Amino acid sequence: MSKWGARLKKVEQLAQSFNQNPLTTRYKPRLWPCQPSSVWKLFPRQSTAISFAQSCKEVVHVFALEKENASQGQRIYLVTSYSELWHYYRTFSQSLMHCYEVIPEGAVCKLYFDLEFHKPSNKGSDGRTMVSMLIQYVCEKLLEVYGVECSVKDVLNLDSSTEEKYSRHLIFSLQNAAFKDNIHVGRFIHAILKPVLNKEKSGSNVDDGMNSEAENTAEGRRRAVPERKPAQAGGMAESPPMKRCKQEDLSFLQVTNKDGQDGLFVDLGVYTRNRNFRLYKSSKVGKSAAFTVAGDNQFIGKAEEGISPEESIFLASLVCNLSFTGQRILTWDVPEANQPKIKTTPRQEQGSASSSATFSGWTSSPHQEVDDFVLTTVRKDNIQGSIRRWNYFPAEQLLVYDIAKYRWCENVGRFHKSNNIMIVVDLREEVWYQKCHDPECRNFRSSSYPLPQEICVSYILSLDEEDQAFVMDDAGNIEPSQTTLDSEKTADTWDNELDDQEYLDSLNDFEKSGGEVSDQLLLSCVADFDS
Repeated sequence: MSKWGARLKKVEQLAQSFNQNPLTTRYKPRLWPCQPSSVWKLFPRQSTAISFAQSCKEVVHVFALEKENASQGQRIYLVTSYSELWHYYRTFSQSLMHCYEVIPEGAVCKLYFDLEFHKPSNKGSDGRTMVSMLIQYVCEKLLEVYGVECSVKDVLNLDSSTEEKYSRHLIFSLQNAAFKDNIHVGRFIHAILKPVLNKEKSGSNVDDGMNSEAENTAEGRRRAVPERKPAQAGGMAESPPMKRCKQEDLSFLQVTNKDGQDGLFVDLGVYTRNRNFRLYKSSKVGKSAAFTVAGDNQFIGKAEEGISPEESIFLASLVCNLSFTGQRILTWDVPEANQPKIKTTPRQEQGSASSSATFSGWTSSPHQEVDDFVLTTVRKDNIQGSIRRWNYFPAEQLLVYDIAKYRWCENVGRFHKSNNIMIVVDLREEVWYQKCHDPECRNFRSSSYPLPQEICVSYILSLDEEDQAFVMDDAGNIEPSQTTLDSEKTADTWDNELDDQEYLDSLNDFEKSGGEVSDQLLLSCVADFDS
């Protein structure tokens, strides 16, 4: 081979080596100049993806992907921004066609419904009429209970029906109002559907929360008439007192399941923690029916500069796409069965009584370390402040704490006489600041103070880093990453006959040199290995 040929071959080998083992991650351009650096990471586990999203400085969210030809139920978790996902959602529709929004635990969210029935078993049912009647009923209850006005024009209506199944998603975009989290959404829906649920469970004593905590206290009795309150500064508002629903005729929601059993048009199983909710334009794996805008939809997305009408629908369909500013938080608090109506501590809820700080709700936030830090911040100078309520805004990575018994305001340099304060924790920037309910301090925001390192998500993750197990190439194919393949290859080399023979040889050499390994010890080692 000539010298030129040898040099060319060496260059080719070096190029191949650099491609397989790059010195830095591949540069990925922004979608447009004003957008932050691109984030697109895939994880095998949901918990890891959520932790990474919480530590990311960019505005990112978690989505679940189902892959064709993968084992049933297996999902990959994607962390990226809304705009990034939409960009590739259109480009790689094949690899991203089975996509779900992950509704984080404790996240402020929109009111949403998953509706379905088996068409052959309900031949006399008119799906469109049922949807229209349900929307009207829910709007009436929102006005009656919370004083929140809405209409069919505020409800995005998505359809993925087939010849066999009628299927709809409804997402309510309320004006400056949202629910504390999807658990509270579920409680509200269970409560307003009590008439039809009681028909299904006749004779059962269902505690749906219509006699809520507000009605079972002296304060609740004093406020027997619903009070409509405007949104407070910073988006926080008092939860209105609840009252009993009238015995409405909701028989139109009763359907027959595929197996002939009585069922409900509303799926009540979609209000769980970290719920995966199928996206607009996505279908289930192995199915072709994707969610599209329903023919009877009357919702019109907000026209924004640089956003197409189709993208505006996509953004409106995201249950957690909400901003902290100006949101009134709607709640439906129902004490757990046999739970005394007393204030409990975050640790007591976990089976420990190590903390004397109190919450008025029944659970702490998803970040107990942050809860504990906030409690130490509002317990000063012999004043025992407490957390009355918390709300989590995943779109901005904000934990907003309503504080009780501690009213120090940095704006006026003293304690307010009656109005309470808020502590806002920015998990992305890893800082906290104070806001105020007082009308005079409506637009005030205190200086930002750093969070202690030991409670910062970025620091916690640095103690247990994990590379992403999957990558998406330029063609949109999602495959195991090189790190995963290398680790699997390394793991395979530990389990072969050559290694076993080397172990036996080493053992024989040890015994020949005068050492002795008892049979009992060998059996113990084998048992430990098998376990």
